[in-house]
This record gives sequence, C-alpha cells and structure tokens, in this order.
Amino acid sequence: MSVASIVTLVGNPKPASRTYAAAVAAADALSREIGYGGSRDVVDLAALAPTLLGPSPSPGVEVALDLVKGADVLIVASPTYKGTYTGLLKVFLDRLPPGALVGAVALPLLVVGDARHALAVEVHLRPLLVELGAAVPTPGLALPEAELPQVDDVVSQWAVKVAPQVAAHRGRGVTV
Repeated sequence: MSVASIVTLVGNPKPASRTYAAAVAAADALSREIGYGGSRDVVDLAALAPTLLGPSPSPGVEVALDLVKGADVLIVASPTYKGTYTGLLKVFLDRLPPGALVGAVALPLLVVGDARHALAVEVHLRPLLVELGAAVPTPGLALPEAELPQVDDVVSQWAVKVAPQVAAHRGRGVTV
C-alpha cells in the first residue's frame, strides 16, 4: 500500500512541545510501518495561534488548512486540557468546511496527564474527525505523559497495530 501524503496536525499552544515531538515520532513510526518514503508535512498550530482568530484570513492558516484537507493520512495530536483536546485545535478544525476530510484516514493522538483522560481520544476527538468526514478506523492513541521518555517504543507498537487498518482503508478507494 502506498500513501500520497501524511500530514501531522499538532494542537498544542506551546512551541516545541512534547506533543509535537510525540506526534512526529508517531508519524515516523507509521511511515516506517507502511513503507511510506515520501515527505511529510507538520502543521504546528502554536506557530499559527496569533493569526488563527484574526479578522482576515492569514496566508499561513490557509496553507495549513489546504495541507490538512489534502492529507491521505492525518495524525491529529493534542495534549488534554480540561479532559479533552485544546481549544486551539478546535478553532483550527472549525475553519474546515463540512466534509473537508472525506477520503482521509485520521488518527487521533492525545497526550494525557492522567489515565482518567485516556477515553478523551475516543469520546471527544474521534467524533470531531468523523464529523469532518474522515475515516477513523483505529483506536486513537492516548499517550500518558509518564510514557513520553519511551515515546519511540510506544508509538512503534501503536504503528504496528494501526498500519493494517490504514492500509485496508486506503485500499478502498483510489490507490495512491
């Protein structure tokens, strides 16, 4: 199975965050597992935050929206804030038109501070991605902060589990 594009969307308001590092590690692991050798884009919303709610569309925000809309595989990562994803991520995703993610496989990833937040990836983030039209064929990844020092091992194990599901979904439609 080949994929034309993998985009990682990071909804942490802090630049160079642990969520960013975990999301990039997850994209690396998934790319290795599915044999994807192409370039990958990362949309870091921390860099776009000052213009995201501006009165007129920012060129940077428009480019980011286009990257996300064009993704074959979209990894959507956020820390948990108040038991769910960040408002920054929600503001960005609210800028997408209905059905913007039709044809994409979206893989939600939340960095959780407490095990009680692990369900947030399924209960809060998954429905938002489905609402935008994405196929979310796998369980999302709830990554406990305590496991961040072993992030490469954790995301490698996750990639082994999700790769067949990503491949199966990508096989239903246009082969890329």
